[in-house]
Amino acid sequence: MKRVYRVGMFCLMGAILLGGAYRYRRHRLQGELAQQVLRFHVIANSDSLEDQDLKLKIRDEIGAYLGEELKGVSDRKECERAVNGRLAQIEGCAREVMAREGYDYSVDAFVADASFPDKTYGEYTFPGGEYRALKVVIGDGKGKNWWCVMYPNLCFSGSVYEAAKEGAKEELKAVLTEEEYAELRAEGELTVRFKYLDGLLSLFGL
Repeated sequence: MKRVYRVGMFCLMGAILLGGAYRYRRHRLQGELAQQVLRFHVIANSDSLEDQDLKLKIRDEIGAYLGEELKGVSDRKECERAVNGRLAQIEGCAREVMAREGYDYSVDAFVADASFPDKTYGEYTFPGGEYRALKVVIGDGKGKNWWCVMYPNLCFSGSVYEAAKEGAKEELKAVLTEEEYAELRAEGELTVRFKYLDGLLSLFGL
């Protein structure tokens, strides 16, 4: 019985150490990525089907506009400056869509820090945490939101927004170090693997 107890405690201590190392790794990777990427965050007026559909149409309009305007930016800070210089035009894109669709909601576009959950784009998984983002708030801003990575450009590829666009690999490689790029690709697999570990540790209140 004592042997089983010792083995169990050994396994638990190993799980605690692995869990701590994993969380540290995620935190470090997220902090490094946050210095190099700019995200795009659109928040709907409400969760009604009409408002959610409007959110996506506004997303597409702004995406088409910024996809052209941001060609050639070389880093996150330059991208952020370019976006900040076009906030009025971004809001104008949203208002044009609303006018066509028969809505007169307010719209507010600004760049700010925002908290995001884990998000996978094709083979890349960005760990959750705080990132700089272009936020577009429609009306009351109480509906489900949508987000992607604006720089490097994983957003603007026609209407396909939930997978990394063609050429994203080269863009990411140009921005990230070799280590960061490798970790970003490995993050998805590790996230799934450690969900079980987090569940195990939670049973012990850890």
